[in-house]
Amino acid sequence: MVHGTVPPSAGLSSSSALVSAAALATAHAHKHRISKEKLANLCAECERYIGTQGGGMDQAIAFLATEGCAKAIDFSPLRCRDVVLPPGAVFVVAHSLAKLNKAATADYNCRVVECRLAAQIIAKKKGLDWINIKRLGELQIALNVDLGTLITIVKEILHEGPYSKDEVLKVLDVSAEELTKTSLTPNTTHIQEFKLRDRALHVFTESLRVEKFIEECKNAPASGDTSLQVLGRLMNESHDSLRDLYECSHPRLDRLVELSRELTFGARLTGAGWGGCAVALVPRANIDKYISTLQEKFYDGTSAEDLSKLVFSTSPNSGACIYYATN
Repeated sequence: MVHGTVPPSAGLSSSSALVSAAALATAHAHKHRISKEKLANLCAECERYIGTQGGGMDQAIAFLATEGCAKAIDFSPLRCRDVVLPPGAVFVVAHSLAKLNKAATADYNCRVVECRLAAQIIAKKKGLDWINIKRLGELQIALNVDLGTLITIVKEILHEGPYSKDEVLKVLDVSAEELTKTSLTPNTTHIQEFKLRDRALHVFTESLRVEKFIEECKNAPASGDTSLQVLGRLMNESHDSLRDLYECSHPRLDRLVELSRELTFGARLTGAGWGGCAVALVPRANIDKYISTLQEKFYDGTSAEDLSKLVFSTSPNSGACIYYATN
């Protein structure tokens, strides 16, 4: 029997939770001892068989999460660091009521392909073996430069506005068939325009924001509420970038984030986007006021019972584990 309470198509990793739990249960049933890191990598690879070119963040946190602290996750190889969040604030998740099945559209994979093409064009311009570069993170490793330098390189090499498919073929000096093999996915071969500069700028500026978030959490005991304000500002900047550069938000998400910012330190969409949930950094004393405001202005007077399924506070907890039920 399978049971879950994570809403689907909400940006809360319901599919990854199911896959991760199923993999752990199967390994346990067959008495296989597998490290959490290997299980996370296996689950990430398995989910790509449905057609979405996802990373491994959801599966990693599903297995590597620990109670009481957030995690900074890095890849190649998979590893994570504890990030202790400052006291005095709570993360509250709120559903926009807009849903997207990312496996049923090309939007998600299109962003992956745009980032790949951005990395490959920059790599070619820099004289690198561009065919073997599939991710912007691999580009950074190959160039051996910091994020600030990468952002400058993106602005220098990639022009504003979309690239046509013909322009990409010309820059990379490949045929349409070769591009399909080296860069595209089965459900993105029909796409004729790619916004490479905006997508790359979002990825690298978002990475900078993550670094600043981690550093601010380290300094939180000394800076108190100032840290919470900084973290909230970083979340606001993140959402603005997701909306304007990565273009994966939704009007209902934008409205939810706008309302949230009036009563919180900051808010942003979470998950793949195009619907789903927002997460807000809320002063602990303001949680009830924040939720009641959303009930009045966003959820149109939804009952308290139904509202509890749409808006809830959360805190870091442990990841997937085997639980032995007692009679």
